[in-house]
Amino acid sequence: MEPGYAPYEKEINGLREMQAVVGGGIQAIYPYQEPVAIVCNDEGILKRLPFNRSIEGGYGGVFGTFFVCGQGEESFCSLTPEQIKTYKQKFHQAEILLGAAENKPITLKVEPRTKNKPSKGLSHPTPPGRE
Repeated sequence: MEPGYAPYEKEINGLREMQAVVGGGIQAIYPYQEPVAIVCNDEGILKRLPFNRSIEGGYGGVFGTFFVCGQGEESFCSLTPEQIKTYKQKFHQAEILLGAAENKPITLKVEPRTKNKPSKGLSHPTPPGRE
């Protein structure tokens, strides 16, 4: 999930690809009882990455691009089709950070931009906050 964009599916293989997706070192958080992880940049707020989405359960919010993956016995794994549907719905709306009260972000939910596959010869759209 990129800041300002609707969630989309992507295959990620190995640590290097995970780090490339989040733009640096990875951190996994586990806010749900279901065996899934939110994987994000471990220094997202320190690097002043754009706010992405709020996370309930006392986690505050995520800054920068993150992804949701399953938890295998010893490593991350793919989400099930049902989990993909659940987390696409959960994170569908983009959020704009307005402020915070303690560790709870105050956000405005907005319609997200959609990630389209660029036509040949066209560049990728720039995510909000990176123009």
